[in-house]
Amino acid sequence: MPVNLKQQAGERATTFVEDGMVVGLGTGSTVFYAIRKLGELARQGMQIKGVCTSVQTMDLAHEYGIPVVEIEDAKCIDITIDGADEVDPGGQGIKGGGGALLFEKIVAANSGQNIWVVEKRKLVQQLGAFPLPVEIIPFGHSKLIRKMEEWKWRPVLREKGSEIFTTDGHHYIVDLHLHSIPDPQQLNAEIRKIPGVVEHGLFLDTVNKVVAAGPDKVEIISFR
Repeated sequence: MPVNLKQQAGERATTFVEDGMVVGLGTGSTVFYAIRKLGELARQGMQIKGVCTSVQTMDLAHEYGIPVVEIEDAKCIDITIDGADEVDPGGQGIKGGGGALLFEKIVAANSGQNIWVVEKRKLVQQLGAFPLPVEIIPFGHSKLIRKMEEWKWRPVLREKGSEIFTTDGHHYIVDLHLHSIPDPQQLNAEIRKIPGVVEHGLFLDTVNKVVAAGPDKVEIISFR
């Protein structure tokens, strides 16, 4: 049976969760295994509460028996477990492939510690091969996309089936096919100046530990 790297990474990350913690629950296929494991721990008596980053994650938390608290009602978020689409050697990342980047970034910014769970192939030397998601408001979105085209950012409005993909915050996502991002900080500053942009998928100076599962082992990489 092939090794399930996502499961290995997700379950390993739960070893950092302690009794009594409020846990930020990310969104995505790797975090699914962390949520399922946390549900198992909760059934065994561990006292935890989850702050969810999407409707999808909230449904999973309910399904696996994890008590949920709204972010406004959480006095603190001790630790957040989330996935990532790319991580560079400095711990900078691209997230948002699942479309929950805005809520994920808010939860991450309010967490004492952030752990990303990934397959080892998502560790890259330079960000950008994975399209960079940019969350925008619907009003004037076609004008904004046209400007991004003029800037050679290769924007593609995300769709789901025959419809425009809409986030839980009722926004659209434009995926930028940049191929490489030599200076993530500079791009971060450029995107933030654009009217109509809500948030983007560059997660800079955010992660504390990356749990990376490869065919031979699960590696824990520590940052900041």
